[in-house]
Amino acid sequence: MTTRTEATFPPPVMEARRWLEAATFTADRPLINVSQAAPVAPPPPEMLEAMAEIIKTDPAAHLYGPVLGLPDLRAEVAARWSRLYNGNVEAANIAITSGCNQAFAATIATLCTEGDEVILPIPYYFNHRMWLDMAGVKTVALQTGAGLIPDVGAAEALITPRTRAIVLVTPNNPGGAEYPKETVAAFYELGRARGLALILDETYRDFDSRDEAPHALFEHFDWDQTLIQLYSFSKAYRLTGHRVGAICCSPARLAQVEKFLDTVTICANQLGQRAALWGMRNLDDWLKGERAEILDRRKAIEEHFPRLAAKGWKLLGCGAYFAYVEHPFEMPSHALAPKLVQDIGVLLLPGTMFMPQDHPEAERQLRIAFANVDRAGIAALFERLETLAL
Repeated sequence: MTTRTEATFPPPVMEARRWLEAATFTADRPLINVSQAAPVAPPPPEMLEAMAEIIKTDPAAHLYGPVLGLPDLRAEVAARWSRLYNGNVEAANIAITSGCNQAFAATIATLCTEGDEVILPIPYYFNHRMWLDMAGVKTVALQTGAGLIPDVGAAEALITPRTRAIVLVTPNNPGGAEYPKETVAAFYELGRARGLALILDETYRDFDSRDEAPHALFEHFDWDQTLIQLYSFSKAYRLTGHRVGAICCSPARLAQVEKFLDTVTICANQLGQRAALWGMRNLDDWLKGERAEILDRRKAIEEHFPRLAAKGWKLLGCGAYFAYVEHPFEMPSHALAPKLVQDIGVLLLPGTMFMPQDHPEAERQLRIAFANVDRAGIAALFERLETLAL
């Protein structure tokens, strides 16, 4: 007998790191690692000082806390979301989780049972697919169109009596696409009309290029009957190791989420929650600078890409932390990606990690996670990719 976990594919980032074991790099040609979308720097110094003070002076930071999260953090998130989205969000709508992956897992646990279906636009975030597989939930792949934007009509055609939710990630991982307000609104209306949840993962919202709110869903008086929003503090405040995420949904659903969280972790990291709260109250200007830097790196990708376009490459999507590209070679991407480590010292992920098995487009696609590479590093990346001749 094969368990669902055994039948689930290995974690892609860990698999890619194994490609490094047989490679060697030199000081004048170091590895360019564009495989993972996570900050590699620690939080800013002022946050580190605040965290050290919390460790020394706040005894509650070392104890179990409320399962649904620190009350002050829940209230802060609700107030900020109400301002940002011009909506009505209460602390009772917020749960704090051990990262956004746990937020997704908890959400699916409240929605689905064995054999249910969830619609994911492709290319999808691989951890979403992995959790659905391990939960016995069928992933229904939704083909995206130009700019990697999903079509609501195509999604509606995939709905069956077992469909429980549609998942959107915007800005998208792995594609980088920022979904237009109209697209998000159309999927919300579809979910409401068909009695489905719209799970909206906004992990990378702080790096959206648009200055206005990315959607207007929270303006609906009954938004929490359809919308389940997910968020991560990891990217905004470099708190990846502290595992702090959030779910925003109805209080009734959070009563079910509480069962999941209490069983898995009891509560999110207490220091991480306090650091996230401190960051929301003190680091707005710093975060604006982080956003500006990420947007400048996105601009650098777009400025350099014509060099590859001239050789047959295509830029399918670009935004937040990611560029998603189509390569021109006969070699399939699952073989090309590890070869890039050996030949030009570049680590990135193949499209086969973001698509259903044997999807024909996957073998031509690659994801570049550029958030940890500065302009000079991006220039070096394109110089190396430009030398490929397979």
